[in-house]
Amino acid sequence: MQRKKVDVVGLGLNATDSVLMVREFPPLGGKERVVSLSRQAGGQVATALVACQRLGLTTRYIGKVGDDEAGRFQLQSLSDEGVDIEFSAVTAGAATQFGLIIVDQATGERTVFWDRDKRLAVTPHELEQETITTARLLHVDGCDADSCAQAATWAHQAGIPVVADLDTVYKKVEQLFSLIDYMIASANFLPTITGQNDPFLVLEYMAREYKMHAPGMTLGRDGALLYCGGRFYYSPGFVVETVDTTGAGDIFHGAFAYGLLQGWAIEQILDFSNAMAGLNCTRVGARGGIATRAEAEDLIASGTRHRNPDYARLPAAGGRGRPSRKIKSTLAK
Repeated sequence: MQRKKVDVVGLGLNATDSVLMVREFPPLGGKERVVSLSRQAGGQVATALVACQRLGLTTRYIGKVGDDEAGRFQLQSLSDEGVDIEFSAVTAGAATQFGLIIVDQATGERTVFWDRDKRLAVTPHELEQETITTARLLHVDGCDADSCAQAATWAHQAGIPVVADLDTVYKKVEQLFSLIDYMIASANFLPTITGQNDPFLVLEYMAREYKMHAPGMTLGRDGALLYCGGRFYYSPGFVVETVDTTGAGDIFHGAFAYGLLQGWAIEQILDFSNAMAGLNCTRVGARGGIATRAEAEDLIASGTRHRNPDYARLPAAGGRGRPSRKIKSTLAK
């Protein structure tokens, strides 16, 4: 049967979150009264797809949930948004991935505790090539690395760009690097795997070593930094009234995919992605504050920005100097 075409297909994590708001995060061994408790749908790829869907794209989610109430809640949340969940599987006897998220009300920063049943892993033989190649863009998070690599291989063969959201050093995730076109990693991911803290040096290295079209990283409130076409691009983050930072990176990636498919310039994509991420932080939950395109554009036009001079003074390509020896991955072999 011929699969319907979609704009974005995502392979990766979903999670059902319990979000606890506290006035301030207590010290180890302390106690703190809960201000509020809510259940929220989340997960890196699932949330990014919801952002794409709300921006007007069509999406397909590939992943697994358990046969529990949390799994039903997660799938219903995606279905209600219009995400195609035909290729989302329910695993009998497994528990849906959960996140216990504690949000410091004073700052909006969150601390995440999570677990994932190993039976929720998607294996390569469970994938269907046409579910990938009938999309215009593939988004992955590297969790099930073998499957992400298979999907990315099919995408490349079909001329489909691959966007990756990498923030955890999963086993064998390095096999993905040469298959990624746009990697927007968390601030700690690339320093962890390369042993090099200079973000400019690390991004140049990833482009050179793995032939990535555009490696980059999110920088929290400071925005995002990206290396593409032999030059650096820095987009400062926006000043917002932060309530909960959960899901900011996921929304950034959904907005980034949207901008790519609109054919925007890199500068515009980064500004839009930062604005969408910032606005999501003004509500509770990974998907609580997903804004409209118009709202994001209003913030871009009139908002105040965090301009970190460490990133704003962009060096020329190679201007920070080459490492005296080749950067070696610290990933376990």
